[in-house]
Amino acid sequence: MTGDQTPPPAGDPGDHRPDAGQGWTALSYLIAGMAVWGFAGWLVDKWLDTGGVATGVGIVLGMAGGILLVVRRMGTPS
Repeated sequence: MTGDQTPPPAGDPGDHRPDAGQGWTALSYLIAGMAVWGFAGWLVDKWLDTGGVATGVGIVLGMAGGILLVVRRMGTPS
């Protein structure tokens, strides 16, 4: 019959929650912060020959910045 249309089954691959990727977004913010600021610290280490201290400081600052960015962008769950 031409007028008989069946609805798509539940759990269709195109059916997903709009906030499903927030976990991956948060993880990528944290990893990117550590990588970028850790690399900047590594460059400072090579420039000043500080023996890895600036790399450690850069990684810690990158983690703190990533956490701050996650909290500001995503907020608290409602």
